[in-house]
Amino acid sequence: MTMNAAKRDCIWRPFTQMLNAEPPLMVRSGNGVFLELEDGKKIVDCISSWWVNLHGHARKEIADAIAEQANKLEQVIFAGFTHEPAEKLAERLLTHLPSNLKHVFYSDNGSTAVEVALKLAFQYWLNNGKKKNKFIAFEGGYHGDTAGSMSIGQGSPFWNTFEPLLFSIELAPFPSTFDNDSFVQEKESRSLNRLKEILDKDGDNIAAICIEPLIQGAGGMRFCRPQFLKDLRALCNQHEVLLIFDEVMTGFGRTGDWFAACRADVQPDLICISKGITGGFLPLSVTACSSTIFDAFLSTDHSKTFFHGHSYTANPLACAAAIASMDLLESDPTVFSAMEARHKTFMNKHIKDHPRLIQQRVCGTIFAAEIQSKEEDSYFNSVAPILKKRFIEKGFLIRPLGNTVYLMPPYCIDDDILEAAYKVIAKCCASI
Repeated sequence: MTMNAAKRDCIWRPFTQMLNAEPPLMVRSGNGVFLELEDGKKIVDCISSWWVNLHGHARKEIADAIAEQANKLEQVIFAGFTHEPAEKLAERLLTHLPSNLKHVFYSDNGSTAVEVALKLAFQYWLNNGKKKNKFIAFEGGYHGDTAGSMSIGQGSPFWNTFEPLLFSIELAPFPSTFDNDSFVQEKESRSLNRLKEILDKDGDNIAAICIEPLIQGAGGMRFCRPQFLKDLRALCNQHEVLLIFDEVMTGFGRTGDWFAACRADVQPDLICISKGITGGFLPLSVTACSSTIFDAFLSTDHSKTFFHGHSYTANPLACAAAIASMDLLESDPTVFSAMEARHKTFMNKHIKDHPRLIQQRVCGTIFAAEIQSKEEDSYFNSVAPILKKRFIEKGFLIRPLGNTVYLMPPYCIDDDILEAAYKVIAKCCASI
């Protein structure tokens, strides 16, 4: 794109340098795992369109649920009013979330779900007469791009520009691991020791620890073990610190269970969910919390009210879509629980001994590996745009995170197409 072309483009695209960006591909339609472009070419969506599409594009059951709801009620203020889709969805969600979580707060995107959790954690302590105004997060973490979520995402390189606007946090190393990692216990010990150091020194001021459980997404699909989350929970209990799980990406089967918290058998105090909640149809998010937190806001003192809300809070159309998506997941949980074995089969068959793909790993519905290059591991590694273009040319939407290549396909992908994706990764990475 030339300078003049950039000036003429009226749409400012996310995470894009508009000066020299390639012209965007026009998508005409979607069906299952396929996106059809304007010229009729079909591309396999191997990343679920930024991790939101669970069941495949244009899934009829969800489209029909939205259409039916649109003819009843499209939107209503959620302060002083309620509606059946919101009530029904809340009840359904709580049956799959960790049992200590009893209340849901609706918002409209993942960043805001995290923002809500941070505000709830801060005000929870304030309502209980304690000023705990600091947070701990993890290096490499990404929690969204609102001010609070950027603040706890200061391990990400994206937010350097906005550093003067962000509140300070404490950072701990994330014990990133992979298959056959002989140093994983050492990494976990280093992280836990850093956390203990912070909490021993300043625990009285720490409101909460926030983590992407089991998998850091935008940071490079970095995995940690369930045991680390158990140890983290124990530390929080010991020092009276709340634990926030950011499951915006990992929710709704992505880790092979309904939520990463369930797979790890850990109960956070707050959990943030979005992305896949509506099956990729409409924006919606939820922050769920324990009764202990909810009860701290019940008071005749109006200053203890949680003053937060959105125009489209609990939008009926989005709630109807989410219910339809949950119907599909509940009808056949094997669509996500069995995908880990499928990934491992094709990973071992096609790239296990690949000379350029190291630190191979699978968790639930997600595969990832690092591409060896002469540059450092980074989101800005130059192999990313080269490979992205080659994958598209081969008919696959695979969008590397720097030199991390990954697959996170819709659950409807069949074995032939999934195996083809692994073959394309092996071939394209061999020639880079």
